[in-house]
Amino acid sequence: MAELADFPVQVTIPIAWGEMDSFGHLNNVYYIRYFETARIQYFREIGLLDLKLETNLGPILAQTICKYHKPLQFPDEVRVGAKIKSMSKSSFVMEHLIVSETAGVAASGEGVIVMYDYHASRKAEIPSVLRKRIEEFEGTSFSKDLS
Repeated sequence: MAELADFPVQVTIPIAWGEMDSFGHLNNVYYIRYFETARIQYFREIGLLDLKLETNLGPILAQTICKYHKPLQFPDEVRVGAKIKSMSKSSFVMEHLIVSETAGVAASGEGVIVMYDYHASRKAEIPSVLRKRIEEFEGTSFSKDLS
């Protein structure tokens, strides 16, 4: 799926019969859930979930947006991509794309992820070690976003 070529994380998800709504297509909440699945896989691959266990700093979703391009139906399988679009001192924007084997690009969206200190109940700066992991994983520098 060429549309996902620049997404470092891609997960394959089969559409389940029970995810369809009474109109015979995938209920809109599942698109967001598919975004979440790819986002959590991204976090696993960069070690963000381990960082949360070690430092009590972790991600919290502040905003999510989904643009629905095409309806999806059972039976089908989708690939969901996740990549970082931009990064500030305490947050980053993650871009998502859902591509169906039968319908092509079905949805696109973004999520704003804030680094959060779960002990102090407030936002925190993205640790430099995590910033470096993301930049290496993405193959780019986000330092321009900090100015």
